[in-house]
Amino acid sequence: MECLKQTIFLSKRLKKGLLVLFLSLFFAQSSWAVYLLVPMDQQQQNHLKAYGIAYWTLEQAIEVKWLLNYRGGSFLIPYYQEIESECLVRGVRVEKLADAQVNQLLAEIGRAEVNQDAISMQKAPKIAVYSPPNKQPWDDAVTLVLSYAEIPYEVIYDEEILTNQLPDYDWLHLHHEDFTGQFGKFFRSYQHMPWYQEEVKTNQELANKLGFAKVSEMKQAVTNEIQAYIARGGFLFAMCAATDTYDIARAADGVDICESMFDGDPADPHLNEKLNYNRTLAFRDFTVVKDPFQYEFSDIDVSTSRKVTPAQDYFTLFEFSAKWDPVPTMLTQNHERIIKGFMGQTTAFKHQLVKPDVLVMGENKAAGEARYIHGEVGQGFWTFYGGHDPEDYRHLVGDPPTDLNLHPSSPGYRLILNNILFPAAKKKKQKT
Repeated sequence: MECLKQTIFLSKRLKKGLLVLFLSLFFAQSSWAVYLLVPMDQQQQNHLKAYGIAYWTLEQAIEVKWLLNYRGGSFLIPYYQEIESECLVRGVRVEKLADAQVNQLLAEIGRAEVNQDAISMQKAPKIAVYSPPNKQPWDDAVTLVLSYAEIPYEVIYDEEILTNQLPDYDWLHLHHEDFTGQFGKFFRSYQHMPWYQEEVKTNQELANKLGFAKVSEMKQAVTNEIQAYIARGGFLFAMCAATDTYDIARAADGVDICESMFDGDPADPHLNEKLNYNRTLAFRDFTVVKDPFQYEFSDIDVSTSRKVTPAQDYFTLFEFSAKWDPVPTMLTQNHERIIKGFMGQTTAFKHQLVKPDVLVMGENKAAGEARYIHGEVGQGFWTFYGGHDPEDYRHLVGDPPTDLNLHPSSPGYRLILNNILFPAAKKKKQKT
């Protein structure tokens, strides 16, 4: 009997010991559960592919926190072996953090006096690139960096937009399009080139198919659809000539600004007096260049008038309050605040022609140039970024594509990718 009691007692003690051991192991594992911090300061070896990791993680329905103003705008991701392996494959540096470290980090970021914030991202945005289907990916910096970062996108053009397919996408990039209907004003230099003739023919045939007498009328209809898309909550990003020509087309609605070599009849001689700046996104009081042989659309762009040498060509990013102005803070995340300039058909914007309610996020103040600007329309947002290729100072027609393997941490390209992730962020209401 005594032996049986002792056996029962020992059995209870064993069970209790096993339970204590299990609970100890459980809590130990919980307290050391790790997160992955993707640093975006100078410690990161491939900033551009890091954005691709953030996007890929969102595609797996895993939340990513964007740590604004913390180490260059780092990403915080729950630990999964698959994510760590994907970072290794893509050459993206990560750091492991325990729960206690993450809690301390988020508490520090959350302090009112610290200009940092943690923004939750939960869904990968669906991306559309507005581009002629016959264009090569290296013709455009955005498609180039999307491909390098391994972020998927779909190409759409006028027909898709005018048949109401734009609402299927969260984010729209405008390829270096000429929305004025002047085919890039390449007539003087390239009218005899097969690629130019093919571009003209393709656009004219598409305009006729869609019921427009002129390409310029089709492009104006496209801008109407894009404007409505933004107002409903869409996100628009444009670079180079797609910025100012978009606004020129908006202002010139119902006004013929194309000479006969572009649309078969002369332009309105009083076109500049008939522009309606209330229809534009970013610019006001500008003058359209009437000369069809001049490689310039209007006086918005500074390419032919600037006195900035390549050695002096830099622009500065403004610093915004992460807690009070999260939107521009997201769009300006970088490991550098002074960005080297680069030219394009539209290089930068004359500061005095930018509307007063437009937010300038990057500028060359000494030269009077706004380089990176942002605004709101209805429930949506738009961003204009001057220049053609952040790592090719003067990109010419026919130049070889930029090899981003040589520029994996390009600050100029990072600004593009900030805009890619922007729609994924669960934004707080802007307070200023």
